[in-house]
Amino acid sequence: MVAAAPYLKQPDVFIENSVWVLVLFASSWLLKPACRASLQRRRPWFIHEVHALLFALILAAVTEVVVDLLLIRGQPSDWSGLPLDFVQNAVVLFLWCNIYFGSKQWQEMSQQRERMLRAESELREAKLNALRYQLNPHFLFNALNAVSTLVLERDSERATRMLSRIGSLLRRTLEEESVAEISLAQELDFTSQYLEVEQIRLGERLRVRTDVQSDTIEAVVPIMLLQPLAENAVLHGIAPEVNGGELLIRSSRVDSRLHLLVKNSGVRRYGERATRGIGLKNCIERLKAIYGTDYRLEFNWPNEGGCEVRLDLPFRTQ
Repeated sequence: MVAAAPYLKQPDVFIENSVWVLVLFASSWLLKPACRASLQRRRPWFIHEVHALLFALILAAVTEVVVDLLLIRGQPSDWSGLPLDFVQNAVVLFLWCNIYFGSKQWQEMSQQRERMLRAESELREAKLNALRYQLNPHFLFNALNAVSTLVLERDSERATRMLSRIGSLLRRTLEEESVAEISLAQELDFTSQYLEVEQIRLGERLRVRTDVQSDTIEAVVPIMLLQPLAENAVLHGIAPEVNGGELLIRSSRVDSRLHLLVKNSGVRRYGERATRGIGLKNCIERLKAIYGTDYRLEFNWPNEGGCEVRLDLPFRTQ
């Protein structure tokens, strides 16, 4: 129609071109089932192009017959223009076939990409759940050892209180078993419940201090991230000391990063053995599964004693 624009003032040019465009448009509807049938056979791409060319040539001839011999047969026709019209029709319809093939290929690639992302997500979730299932028995084993110690000491009151706290913690882990990440506020609350269990056993020997910035409370972190770190600090850093020690948990935000610190006082115990525990290995595996390489976990042993674990994570909110 655009090509015919300079000649629209001539008699019947607008009508002839309008009829030609409408018939060509109508004939293109026949290409959809033909192209779909070709794609369903899963043949090489070259075969689809051959089919598209054949479809285009056949429909171009049909269009030419309908337009020139039926719809405008009462008007004088210039047979010399038929080959050019036929080629134009065939080119337009062939391009239509390729647009259809291209759109279907893009749609199939998008669906395949979605399936791959879904599979990766399910695999990642399964891995995280497996790691959590590994962590829960580890925590339970250590907690029950502490209870057995109180039973041997004939301290039934503290043993009962500890068992009650352990039951609450396990109930909470079961309620949130399908969750990979929670807010820092929830993680701190869970960790504080665990530390209450340890305080029942250690009493005043365990002193806990938190320094949490208000703008980090809503940050999202892996579930049971701080608990293994706090457990490791208590069992290996504070519990062996006669006078106990202090556990510090600190959080801060720097630009788009979340910084976490878990530090315990005590004798300066360092080396590879300090980072080989099941809880720490589990923590590292979950960090890799969630963040890939976009995280940093550091162990430091200050000169004044104790050990500190520093975490640098992307700052995200729910």
